[in-house]
Amino acid sequence: MVLELIAVIVAGIATGGVMLLIRRLSRGRLPGWLVPAAAGIAMITVTLSSEYSWYGRSVAALPEGVEVIEQVRQRQGWRPWTYLVPITERFIALDRGSLRQNPARPGLYLADLYLFARWSAPKWVTVAVDCPGERQALLGVEADFTSDGEISGADWQVTGMDDPLMTALCTGGS
Repeated sequence: MVLELIAVIVAGIATGGVMLLIRRLSRGRLPGWLVPAAAGIAMITVTLSSEYSWYGRSVAALPEGVEVIEQVRQRQGWRPWTYLVPITERFIALDRGSLRQNPARPGLYLADLYLFARWSAPKWVTVAVDCPGERQALLGVEADFTSDGEISGADWQVTGMDDPLMTALCTGGS
């Protein structure tokens, strides 16, 4: 966040400086208001570029085996341009390498999800998914399969197959 703020300030100063140089080279024929206007436009442009490129940069930094299963795009009244192009503020990624299944219970999985949000540190959660039952549960760190193939400590919620996690694990898509 600090680096982005520095980038915005540097863009404003640099663009304002270039416009000031152009104004002096024109021997004052260009109006003086162009210097702060150009600096402001540059700062807004860098801010918008940073906001809209956050999702792409974050996804590109994900390790192999981690895939995005849900992207949350938002429109916000205080950012009217998001009505034209919604901005991605959050996304959920599934770590396929963490996928665990008990052979005694096909269709019952344990997996790790990473929750990413703009201006927040990523969060990690373990979930249980029961494909035949079309349900899932958020689990604690100690969750594991019991001897009979069930998952200990699960508070199941019926979600249906249209849920992004259910789609990614149960139908093989994402």
